[in-house]
Amino acid sequence: YIADRIAIPNKIFVEFGVENYTESNTRFLLVNNNWSGLAIDGSKDNIRFIKNDFIYWKYDITAVHSFITKDNINRLIGDYTSVSDIGLLSVDIDGNDYWVWDAISAINPRIVVVEYNAVFGAQKQVTVPYKEDFVRRKAHYSDLYFGASLPALVQLANKKGYDFIGVASGGINAFFVRKDLSAPFKKPSVEQAFVPSPNRDSRDEKGNLSFLPFEKRLSVIAGLPVYDIEQATTKTIRELYRL
Repeated sequence: YIADRIAIPNKIFVEFGVENYTESNTRFLLVNNNWSGLAIDGSKDNIRFIKNDFIYWKYDITAVHSFITKDNINRLIGDYTSVSDIGLLSVDIDGNDYWVWDAISAINPRIVVVEYNAVFGAQKQVTVPYKEDFVRRKAHYSDLYFGASLPALVQLANKKGYDFIGVASGGINAFFVRKDLSAPFKKPSVEQAFVPSPNRDSRDEKGNLSFLPFEKRLSVIAGLPVYDIEQATTKTIRELYRL
């Protein structure tokens, strides 16, 4: 829908954190709209799966294995394309998403899709502190500690020249359009657009699904640190949210 509302002269995408690419934000564009693009994932098995999938010979996609950091992301993108004005960037690495998007300068996408962590709520601009080797499951057994809040991503988007136009109904992805192209879209506030994720994929200390309701999730990670972007300081979730 978004891609149909704006001009996109270079139908190129970059998506990272794609897993095996069977569920992604760009596959429809690749298969149905003849886009081309770069898919990056930190798992060799996932990249092997993509390269053995029929899409790899039938469509113009390049799959690269790499663990993404804010220091290597521009090189990875630059090795794929020298085109800055690409159509879409999708960020979903369950960890340093805020920091990596902030670091990207090799491209100036028209559309950006970023996963937000709904557990952090709609009020505070917070992200997990940057750690080069951050892995969601290793960071905390619950799988609830990762990424950034929606307000944090909206703040970063504005700094990078993007307008926030809404979130997916599943409460996972936020959508941004470059300010020079965003006229066709409404610009909701974070409070108007925020959707709590219904996903009940939290884990207990033994690794079993715990099926926590949304309102009980934040307290499980209360002792962990988050970076408060407005205050430029790191506090525990308990301190910041007064739990």
